[in-house]
Amino acid sequence: MDACPYESLGVEPIINAIGTFTRLGGSLMPAEVVEAMRRASLRFVCMEELQHAAGRAIAGMTGAESAYVTSGAQAGLVLSVAACITGLDAARMDRLPDASGLRREVVMDRRHRNHYDHAVEAAGGVIVEAEDVAEAINGRTVAVLHLPWDEDRFPLAEVVRVAHGHGVPVIVDAAGRCDEPGNLTRFTAAGADLVCWSGGKYIRGPQASGFVCGRRALISAIAWQHLDMDITPRVWTAPRELLDPADLAHVPRQGIGRGYKAGKEEIVGLVAALRLYFLRDHAAEKAACRAKLLTICRDLQAVPHVTAELIEPDPVQGGFARARVRIEGMDGYDFIWALKTGKPSIHPGERELERGAVIIHPFGLQDGDEREIVRRVKEVASGDRGAAR
Repeated sequence: MDACPYESLGVEPIINAIGTFTRLGGSLMPAEVVEAMRRASLRFVCMEELQHAAGRAIAGMTGAESAYVTSGAQAGLVLSVAACITGLDAARMDRLPDASGLRREVVMDRRHRNHYDHAVEAAGGVIVEAEDVAEAINGRTVAVLHLPWDEDRFPLAEVVRVAHGHGVPVIVDAAGRCDEPGNLTRFTAAGADLVCWSGGKYIRGPQASGFVCGRRALISAIAWQHLDMDITPRVWTAPRELLDPADLAHVPRQGIGRGYKAGKEEIVGLVAALRLYFLRDHAAEKAACRAKLLTICRDLQAVPHVTAELIEPDPVQGGFARARVRIEGMDGYDFIWALKTGKPSIHPGERELERGAVIIHPFGLQDGDEREIVRRVKEVASGDRGAAR
């Protein structure tokens, strides 16, 4: 086996028991994706032509009118909000993130506020929290931002109906919702104008990749504000379906998205990963992940002071099963600290630490990791369970 490049830098690989979180590298790419990226690295290409071709391929797979590759879902959100503020108005593009005097309010159900919605403000937008989205929309509203969770209580179709009734587009932050393959087509089919996805989570594409699916004019506005505009318009060979200088009064200067560039390798890798995603046996994949969790729960069942239980997926939202593990009498923070600082370093979910538990998400577990988790939990449970961090 090749030497690990992390270890050559003095960094130890870890066991990812938290899922597809960016801070642990998202996910692992299939060999076909890595090879596609390697081959893409060997030749030059016009980036606007590559983006147009990749967008057509992604749109064909997802049923969207158009699509565009970004450097991640967060970049997609910034660019989507920017596109809604500017449309195909070059003067507005040149102003961002200063959107004062423009329609720039983005309405969100207050229960959808999250750590990533700062992307709205980064684009020049202003977040308006709402108890009732319909009542919050007014003449200053430029978009509604929706998170596709709790769809039984806050259905996207109803949000779209209300927003479109006021002539307002709907942006969906679907970064992590490709844990259910039907979502890749469902949100666009429900009428969302722009849907932002992460490429480096369940799709298993490059971590520094994402994409936006949606209406052609808005995707074009994203492209104008993202691509390198150091060009001579009269001899620019850009695909007119994506970037037509005749649509704008002038070619804008480098846009607000310029710093979110997507490399040729990431674009090609993402398309390759998406093609594989639609061929994967997702049911079998989830079953294999569930089997790892069952092994953990079974092998910890008889360990004194340890409780391990399976958490089934939400029947409406879907997704993956998980496991909850706690050690009786041990503080959750001390428990996870022992797992993180042991050998190997194990990183489980942290959202139930106040209740003394860690959450095991199986998607990032490699074969054998479930046994290492069992071994380490047994060690922690048999040691000084009151040890301070």
